[in-house]
Amino acid sequence: MQDLVLIGGGHAHVHVLKQLRERPLKDGRVTLISRDIETPYSGMIPGFVAGRYGFAECHIDLARLCARSGVRLIHAEATGIDRAQRQVLLKDQPSVTYDLLSIDVGSAPNVGGIAGAEQWAIPVKPIAELGRRWLEFSERMKSWRGPLNVMVIGGGAGGVELALAIDHRLRAIATAASLQVTLATKDQILAAQAEAARRKLRAIFQRRGIRLLENAGAERIERGSVKLADGQWQQADAVFVVTEASAAPWFADTGLPLDEKGFLAVDDTLASTADPRIFAAGDCATVLAHRRPKAGVFAVRQGPPLADNLRRVLGGERPRPFVPQSRYLSILGTGDGNAVATRGDWAIEGRWVWWWKDHIDRKWMRMYR
Repeated sequence: MQDLVLIGGGHAHVHVLKQLRERPLKDGRVTLISRDIETPYSGMIPGFVAGRYGFAECHIDLARLCARSGVRLIHAEATGIDRAQRQVLLKDQPSVTYDLLSIDVGSAPNVGGIAGAEQWAIPVKPIAELGRRWLEFSERMKSWRGPLNVMVIGGGAGGVELALAIDHRLRAIATAASLQVTLATKDQILAAQAEAARRKLRAIFQRRGIRLLENAGAERIERGSVKLADGQWQQADAVFVVTEASAAPWFADTGLPLDEKGFLAVDDTLASTADPRIFAAGDCATVLAHRRPKAGVFAVRQGPPLADNLRRVLGGERPRPFVPQSRYLSILGTGDGNAVATRGDWAIEGRWVWWWKDHIDRKWMRMYR
């Protein structure tokens, strides 16, 4: 009897659990170690912030999914790996032995480059913690009176969607506040996407009255204000940081190869480049031969090949390589029931785009209920 251990309830591991429910292992035990029992689907979190989804609609109950899949669930935080003994080290709990290991823990907040961020900002990563933080924050805002300045730092897709979602939701619930949402980014917004997408989002920001500060990185956060790279201070009653995330610190002590940013280095089978008994997927890993953005769409697509390769290795077979798509469709919700779809050098906006995104996201969630 072999022990397959999964660390983290990320998108790829959710698919592994689903496949185990449909095709149980004949000669293997499976354990999921997860710090969070309710894991979010990242594609629906901006809609949740905007008030379009309830908490349960965009979170997967891992306890329920594990029970249906015959998987043991350990509610704990992994802190390291003892590769010599093939054990996963846990915080305040006994270690867990594995024969085959897979890691899908997402990414950690990278706020170290902004002085004061750890004390005064609300990090968006880990995404599993954002739901609770947002519910607490929005409840407080219902009674806010007078000027309310909210700043989002980070101009990638996550920051853009979050700024639009916050603006929409707070205008609906903070009715006694005079709201101003600002997005500040060290580069252009959506720097990795086409100019057509940037033009559309800039127009939406202007139409909605959201301040956009491009080429204006944040240097320091203090209570009630943010200092930008040009030396100007901006008022900010609340600050959300959506800058590039970082890898879990304990990766550095595993002895496994890492990429230049500290993420686990894997080959095109999703196995570690140095240890064929350890796999990794999602934001916590980098496929060296096929580097892609840290985006949910790629984590979702890694689920089926990861599940197949774990099963193959347990059965004594060689894992198969997986080549992710190089171009992908990105749909950005604008919080107000519209969305912008972009792929390659084109972008299109409309309410029907949101309906399309909503259909895709709800269909994905239904598979794991």
